[in-house]
Amino acid sequence: MAGTPNKDLSGHTLLILADADLPEGYEDHLHKKYPGLQVLHKRFNPWKAASADTPVALDVDWATVTVLLTGPVLPTIEEAPKLQLVQLQSAGANYVLEKPVFKDTKIPFCTANGVAGPPIAEWVICTYLAHQHQIPRYLDNMKDGKWERFYGDMKTLDAVTQRVGILGYGSIGRQVARIATAMGMEVYAHTNRPKPTPESRRDHSYHPPGLGDPDGTLPTRWFSGTTTAEQNEFLSSGLDLLVVAVPLTPETKGMLGAAQFELLAARKTFISNIGRGPTIVTDDLITALNKGWIRGAALDVTDPEPLPGDHPLWKMENVIVTPHVSGQTTSYYERLLAILDINLEKLSEGRAEFMNQVSRKRGY
Repeated sequence: MAGTPNKDLSGHTLLILADADLPEGYEDHLHKKYPGLQVLHKRFNPWKAASADTPVALDVDWATVTVLLTGPVLPTIEEAPKLQLVQLQSAGANYVLEKPVFKDTKIPFCTANGVAGPPIAEWVICTYLAHQHQIPRYLDNMKDGKWERFYGDMKTLDAVTQRVGILGYGSIGRQVARIATAMGMEVYAHTNRPKPTPESRRDHSYHPPGLGDPDGTLPTRWFSGTTTAEQNEFLSSGLDLLVVAVPLTPETKGMLGAAQFELLAARKTFISNIGRGPTIVTDDLITALNKGWIRGAALDVTDPEPLPGDHPLWKMENVIVTPHVSGQTTSYYERLLAILDINLEKLSEGRAEFMNQVSRKRGY
């Protein structure tokens, strides 16, 4: 339900919990645009606090907070009775779904979806190309001072005309599609709901200006559906690279297992997971790698996470593992605050819908 417009946000208090300084001039920018808005910034790492063995004290008067930028640290409903809007620092929202302040209220929660699209897309493409061009092997040889060429190197398959299937065609997937298309690859997209019309293929979440595929024009084929048969149709479409970019929900947990990996065997698909580790059944992935059903994998997320030091994935020659860092960029905070700016404007206009708003029905 729409609210009453409040152009200068009089009576509102914005609390920013972030382990970074505000950009120079940002607070002045807010005060100039919204003279009635009180801005509080606490230099605080909500991720570290949420994983601490003992509760981390936070000196905050939650009773006055109406807008909150945070990560996993959230107040109770009783602590923050005036809370009207929550801007999360992450693209995923799985860690708030069971919090009473989310599930038992109608307070809009918004994600940072799109903020990390550029660096994650670069990670997907660079790890795939590293595998295709055997860069890990040459880096090992470099450490040993070994100049070694193989006749097999002439069989390197470059990206032109290869097919990338993007499972979860959101802002990250759309930036992958933009780069892949520029390299001459063909793009197939899969979404959970059908998108048969040009309008339905548009994406209204955040995209850095000039990037991604907000109009949904890059894929040459679209697939959709949440049933096993519908997902298997997509996986059977002759993919060279499968990018797993779905959020973690009860429906996506374990969605890629042995049966799905066997479908990828015809093309020996390379798998890139930048979504969440539990979408893949790890033991089945190892089996698929050992049996040669897939040519390799790049994993920025794993299950379990962190990946134990003695886990077999560390030792596999055709696997690249990084510790959930693909989204890191010096531009992250700047883009996050750009989304916050958009949502503050919507709040001042009394709008009922916000950018990157989490659906309580879908969980993302």
